Parts: sequence; C-alpha cells; structure tokens
Amino acid sequence: MKGLLIASESAEVLFHWTDPEFQQNIQDKYGAAQEEGQGPPAFEDSISTLFAPIIISCSTMIDRMGESYTCFTTENNHIYVLHQFDECLYIAVNGDGEEGEDDLKRKIYVMKKIIEVMFGMVTLSGNLLRKELRPQDTEHRARLWKHLQSLLETYSHLRESDQSFLVEAVERLIHPTLCEQCIEFLERRLVQQLNSSVERAGEEVLHAFILVHTKLLAFYSSRNASSLATSDLLTLIIMAQNMYPSNIDVDDPGPEDVESTSGSGPESFYTPEPSPTDRDSSSSEKPVRGSTPVFEFVDPDIQMAEDSLQTLEVPPPDPSTPRRVFLEVSQKEGLYPMMPHSMYCLPLWPGITLVLLTKIPTSAVAISVYTYLEAFAKLEKRLSEGQEGSSATRGQPTIHEIRSKLDKFIKALGPSEIQSAQLQNVWTEFKNRAFARGGPGFNKDLIPWCKNMKSQLCGVYRQCFFIDSGSADIPRRLSPSLQERAQSMVQEKLMDWKDFLLVKSKRNITMVGSKKYSAYVGKILQNIAHFYPPCIGLDPVILTYLEEFPGLIHFICVDRSTGQMIAPSLNITERTTSELGKGPVAQFIKSKVWSLVGTTRRYLQKGYSTVTLRDGDFYFCYFLWFENETGFKLEAGEMPILPDDSAPIGMLAWDYYRKLLRYYSKNHQGEVVKCYELLTVHLGVIPTEIILQHCRQLASKLWEPSRNPLL
Repeated sequence: MKGLLIASESAEVLFHWTDPEFQQNIQDKYGAAQEEGQGPPAFEDSISTLFAPIIISCSTMIDRMGESYTCFTTENNHIYVLHQFDECLYIAVNGDGEEGEDDLKRKIYVMKKIIEVMFGMVTLSGNLLRKELRPQDTEHRARLWKHLQSLLETYSHLRESDQSFLVEAVERLIHPTLCEQCIEFLERRLVQQLNSSVERAGEEVLHAFILVHTKLLAFYSSRNASSLATSDLLTLIIMAQNMYPSNIDVDDPGPEDVESTSGSGPESFYTPEPSPTDRDSSSSEKPVRGSTPVFEFVDPDIQMAEDSLQTLEVPPPDPSTPRRVFLEVSQKEGLYPMMPHSMYCLPLWPGITLVLLTKIPTSAVAISVYTYLEAFAKLEKRLSEGQEGSSATRGQPTIHEIRSKLDKFIKALGPSEIQSAQLQNVWTEFKNRAFARGGPGFNKDLIPWCKNMKSQLCGVYRQCFFIDSGSADIPRRLSPSLQERAQSMVQEKLMDWKDFLLVKSKRNITMVGSKKYSAYVGKILQNIAHFYPPCIGLDPVILTYLEEFPGLIHFICVDRSTGQMIAPSLNITERTTSELGKGPVAQFIKSKVWSLVGTTRRYLQKGYSTVTLRDGDFYFCYFLWFENETGFKLEAGEMPILPDDSAPIGMLAWDYYRKLLRYYSKNHQGEVVKCYELLTVHLGVIPTEIILQHCRQLASKLWEPSRNPLL
C-alpha cells in the first residue's frame, strides 16, 4: 500500500498518487461513513480529509517551533515520511513493508526533481507552482496529474528493475565500433542537417542521443552546448521510458538470439546480415505516431482527481509536439539551473528511441531572469541575517550592478504584457525605497519587496515559457517533416543492428568462462539454494564469468565523475537468461544486490568509504576512492558525515557526488580529481585476501581505455 501527496500550507491537494490498494482502502474508509442516500465523496476530498490533520500539524510546528517531524510510524506499521520544500509539503506513505524511510525520502526528492525539470523556475514561487500543479481547468488538471503519476510509477519500476537507476548512473552499451560510428553519424549527418535546415524555426539541436531501453548507445553534444548533468539525463530517460515503455518480452528477440549474439568477450563483435534492397519492406516497421504503448506501468482504471473524472478520456500527446524541459546549463559566466529546452522523443523501433534536445530562441530570457533572481535572493538573505547598508549589497552579482541591466530587460519585454507592467511597478517601488535619497535604504523593511521582486520575475518566466505555449510555440519547433526525416535517417543507419542492440542491452557485459567453471559455480549456487526456500527446485544454472575472478557473482562499478556505470545484467524473467541464469536464483541475488546498495549508502552517509561484510554464503565489498587524471590513486582523507535529515545519497535526487568531489578537491588544487565506486558480491568460500585482490584487479580492468574507450 503506497501513496504520495503534495499539499500547500492551507492543506490544499496539489498532487496525489496512490496505488490501487491504498485507493481502495481510502474509498472503503470514507465511503462507508456517508449517510444513506448520499453518494461517496470525491476521491480528492477523501485524500484531503485523510492528510489534513498531518498537514496542519506540520504547519503548526513550523510556525511555533521552527521545525517539524520528518518521519513517523503508525500503529498498523504504516510509514509516513514528510519533507517541506518552501511552501509545499511532500508526504510519502508505505503500508506493505516494501519501502523504508530512505526509500520514501528518495521518492520525494525524485518527485521534486521531476517537477523542477517540468516547470523550471516556476518552482521557486510557491504561489505560481500551485497554479501549475493545480490548474483551475478540471480536464487540464486530470491530464497533468495523470502524467505526473505515470512518471512516478515509471521511476519506481526502473528503480526496482534497472541497476542504473538503483545506483543512479547512466549505463552505456559496450560496443566501441558501433558507438563510434553512431556518434560520428549524429555529429556529421543528423545534427548538422537539422541545424542547417530552414524548418527548424529558430531552434538549435544541442544534444542528440540514442537509447536502447534505458542504456545509451551514442550521445553527441554540439560544440557550443553545455555538458548535460547526470541528474538531468536520468530524468530525461525516465520521461522517454514513460512515453515509450520497454516491454522486454515483446521488444527483444528470443533467448536463442541471446546465445548467438552474446559473443565471446569484449573483443568479439556482431556482424549483421546485409539489409534487404527493397526499402519498402522496412518502412512497415516504422512506428506510428501516437500509437498506444504495448506495456503500461499504471492501472488505467485508477480514479483521478474527482469521481466525475472517472470516465474522462485523456488523449495522448502528439509525439511531434516537443516537451518543454528545464535543464542545467554551465557557461563561462556561471551555472544556470532550469534553463528551457525542447525535448523531442522519436521512437525508432520498440525499445529503441532517438532523443533530441534543442535550444529555443527565447532561452536568453531565462538566463537573465535567473541572474536577477539570484541577486535578490542574496540581498534578502543578508537583510534577514541583520546586515544592512553597504554590507548587504556585497557579493556577485550586486543590486547596483544589475540595476541598469534590469531596467533594459523590463523595457525589452514591452509594456503591453500584464506581467511586465506588474514587474515594472514593483521594480519602481523597490528603487524608490533602496536607491532614492532620504529613502529607507537597504534594511529589513526591504525584505518584502525582495520577495515581491522574485515573485514577479518568476511570473515573467512563467509567461515566457508556459502561458499559451501550445499555440505560441507551433511555429517555434522542428517541423513534423524534419522530425520524420531525422527518424528515418537513424532508422536507416541502425536497420541492420536493431535486433543485436536489443539483445546487447540485456547482455551488455559478457564475461565468458569455460563450461567447467560455469558448472562449478552453478553447483555451488545450487547447494546454496537448498537453504533458501525461494530457490528450491531449480534447474541447473550456467554462469559465464571470467575464470580470472573465481567466485565472483556480481559487481557494479561507477565512475562518479562522469555519472556512468558498468555491471553485468541482472534479468530475472523466466524468458531471459542473464549472467546469473534466470528465475529464483537471479531474483535472490538481485535482492542481495539491492540490499547491499542501501547498506553502503547508510555507511557512506556516516563517513565510511569502505564496507566489507558477510551475509550467509556471500561476501560483499564496497569501495569509494579518488584518482587524479593519470589514474594515480589519491589519499582517501576524511569523508564528510551527513546529518540524518540530509537528502538521499545519489545523483538523481541530489548530486551528492558533485559536492563530494568539490569537498575533496579543496586539498588537491590544480588537479583533476575523479571519483569511483565498486560493489562486488563473492561466494563466501573465497578467502578474503583473494576477494580484495579481485576488487583491485577488476577496478583497473573495467576502466582500461583500450577496453572501453567511450566510457
């Protein structure tokens, strides 16, 4: 039984998601309480009634004590985790024991990240965010909430099934030849043609990448583009998966193809059959725009918002219409979060998708708005701390520096726009108070006007990038014909490889050993299985791991500097054979790996960079270390200890590793510092010294440039 709620300080529901069990529980509880002859209350009203005491209690504690509780457990063992972000309260609930406090906290932060990518700097104004999350139009609200619910369920599914979302890092397909060819194709043909076309309507393609399920086949960024943050890329993958969900059983070739194309190691490459000469036969494989996905993570019968919306049909969005996303941009002048981009998600075949990120013509407005917001936020903070006069205006950028720039900015917006006129009025009053002779000057009386300026700037941002975006942006996007041309170009390039890529995405790292060794490890696991009820009655398991690492069951290696990871597959379906076989044994090992990641994060939060522990017949290891640019291992030093109420460790919800690198680099000025993580699972019968030797050798081998040149 699971649920997540976003509410305002006045206990107004801004968003809710519940699984069918939680929904039924609420309907039974509040439906039975109605008087005879009256219909059941709207589901949203029931949700509001259930959570109102908690919301009011949190608001009261914050007002009177300056702090609030973050987690509690009820008598029926339901866990509630709460977090206040500005004026919005997030509440996550679990009643089936499948999620703990850390899991619910992570879900809350990921939901906040998704909302930031969808709404940008509007999230900095509580009043404006309430308007976006809870639009007055009932149909619009239903469509928005259904989309947010679907994104949350897509993330939850990926978090439980995909190792890249478990450790929050991007996994790339390991096939150097094909990856290089695709990157070159994206650069010299696709992006070049798109950016030189008159049909792009002022938009410029900054990033282009090809996804096979959730794995990156190729990624290209234009020369004038900022690097794409790992947290943003992971969020975009969630959005792409939500639009075109992967159905492994339908998308992938049969298990016999896995055996024929898995290869004998990193040096073996698949050679496809030549393409048919008749291109008409391939055109039938082109996906139809707007077609219904073959797999959904959500129950279509889940009730939305109000009972009156139960029968409301929400049409799917037109795939040719880009989604507005707000991503981090790094420039010479500084870091600008939540800058507007257009995201085009073009399906090539089931399981394979092309994603284009474009810079929109009015993106410079967002940079200006953020600069001004930052200046007023700094001023407000200093005034709140008691600094007044000249001490309140120190730092970059200062109010004095942006004064003339803001005058020009408002003038350029034009007086005809209502929001521009409101900004002009507030700015005029601010200047009269702050700069005029004989005026109050820079003191605490200016704090409300700082808040008002920030609110008006966010309003201009909303006006430029949200209001009437559907009609205003029609001529400001890549034309449908240009999108179809891009789609066809990539399909033609990958036509001979598509089946191989779908197989490769499930067997990305293949470490083949002899049948004798595979049978040996399989026999050990079979003996272990007799002690664990879920694993009883298994067929013989064939494992394929390198003989140089005897007893190694699984590993995950992550380069936190680039946000990329390497790991053998962990497929647990009966149909798909993974490195750990299939069925209960693979499921059992998978649960151990998921548990290990959670354990290591708790130790990392306490300042430990190394963890070794024995769990029954298995031995787990975790290492975090730093290297310089030449690969020389740097001294570990002291790790920061995080408080219990800190954001969850990762890169999606909160980029812990970026801050960790900054923290560590203070003592290594002038050096490029890199951060790596390695998790391993060994059979417990292997001596400890051998396991540690394996870890050292495995870490150096996985990141050899000659072996994985694109990582």
